[in-house]
Amino acid sequence: MKIGYACLTLGVYNTNFKTCTLKTATQENLLNITAHNLETLDRILDYNIKMGIKLFRISSDIIPFGSSPVNDLPWDEIFQEKFQMIGEKLKAENIRVSMHPGQYTVLNSANTEVMKRAIEDLNYHNRFLTALGTEKSSKIILHIGGIYGDKTAAIARFGKNYQLLNQRVKDRLVIENDDKSYNIGDVLQIGTTNHIPVVYDNLHNQVLPFDVSKDDNYFITLANQTWQADDGRQKIHYSQGAPLKRAGSHSKTIDLEVFNEFLKGIPNVDIMLEVKDKNLSAVKANNLIAYNKNINNLEKEWARYKYNILEHDPNRYKEIRNLLKDKAGYPVVEFYALIDQALTIEPSQGHQLNAASHVWGYFKDQAIESEKKKYLSYIESFKKGTYSINAVKGLLLKMAEKYDNEYLLNSYYFYF
Repeated sequence: MKIGYACLTLGVYNTNFKTCTLKTATQENLLNITAHNLETLDRILDYNIKMGIKLFRISSDIIPFGSSPVNDLPWDEIFQEKFQMIGEKLKAENIRVSMHPGQYTVLNSANTEVMKRAIEDLNYHNRFLTALGTEKSSKIILHIGGIYGDKTAAIARFGKNYQLLNQRVKDRLVIENDDKSYNIGDVLQIGTTNHIPVVYDNLHNQVLPFDVSKDDNYFITLANQTWQADDGRQKIHYSQGAPLKRAGSHSKTIDLEVFNEFLKGIPNVDIMLEVKDKNLSAVKANNLIAYNKNINNLEKEWARYKYNILEHDPNRYKEIRNLLKDKAGYPVVEFYALIDQALTIEPSQGHQLNAASHVWGYFKDQAIESEKKKYLSYIESFKKGTYSINAVKGLLLKMAEKYDNEYLLNSYYFYF
C-alpha cells in the first residue's frame, strides 16, 4: 500500500511553483518558469523520499500553458536531461506518480472545440509522464464530465470521444466518480463498457451515492475488476468532509482515527489523499501504517511541529512531550490527535511571543547588532498591533536562510 498526496507541498522550504499570465508568456519566461518548476518538482520528490511517501500527483501546471498553442516549445526535448534524471529517481525509489487534468478538460462535451481542447490536454499530460519515462501504471485521472440535459447521450458521447484518443493516452487514462453528476455506479458501467480502470472516491460517493446499502469495500472490490496487471496496483481517492462547509469540501487534515477504521475495511490499494494540508496528512497516514513502528518517527515529526504547537496551545505542547516519553510505545493516533486539537486553538499574543522567543534563541548569539535591533523593533511593533506575527516570522525565516539553519527551515512554525 502506498499513501500519497496531490500537487503542492506545505511547510517545506523552497518548494513553490511559479506561473505566468498569457500576457507574460514569452518564450524566455516559459523556459525560465519550466526550469524552475522542474527543479521544484525534484526537491519535492527528495522530500517525499526522505519522508517515505511513494505516491504523488504531479501538478498539471509545471509546464505553463502546457496544452495551449501559446507554448509551442519542445520542452520535453529542451529539458530532456532533467526529465530523465527525475524519471530515474522515481524508478530507483519506486515512486508512483499520476496527473489529474482540471475541471475544464471535458471529454464528453457537446461542444466540439471544448472536446478537442480536452484531447489536447490529455495529450499534454501523457507527454509529460512519457518524458519522465514512467510506465502505464502512472495514470491520468479524469472525471466523466457534464450531463447536458441527457445523461444517456452524454455517456455515449464520452465513449465515442474516448475512441478518438491515441493508444498511449488510453493506456494511462482512469476515470473517477464525482460528487455532482456521475456516481460510482455510472462510472463502473462506463469503465466496464470502454475497458477503462475506475478510481473510487469515498467522499464523492457519500455526497452522490449510488447504493447506500453498500460500503466502501464493496465498490472498491467492483472497481478492482476494471484494473489489469499492467495498470499497477488499484488506486483510490480518500478524503474526509470539512465540517460546516459545502458537502464534498475536503477537510483541513485527515482525522487519523477515522482513517484507521477505513483501512481496516478495505483491501491493499494505493490511496491518494485529497486534503487541504497535503503532505502533512500523507506523513501522518504513512506513520500510521509504518512497518517500523518506532517512537523515533513521532519524535522527528514533533521536531517539525513543536514551535507551531507552542504558539497555539502550550498545554497540549506539554501533553505531547509527556506522551513521547514512553520510548517503548507508538501512540501515533493520540500524537496526531493532540496536534490537530492544538491547531484549532487561536494563538494569543502571549503565546506567539513565547514561541518567537524560542525560535530567536537559535540566532541571538550569532546575530549581528542590526539584526538584533530589527528583531526587537518587530516584536515591539507586534505588541502595539502595528505589525502582525507574520512580520516577525518573516524576519526569523530570513535569518534561518542566512545562517543555513536546516532544523528551523524544516520546521512548520513558518508555514502556519
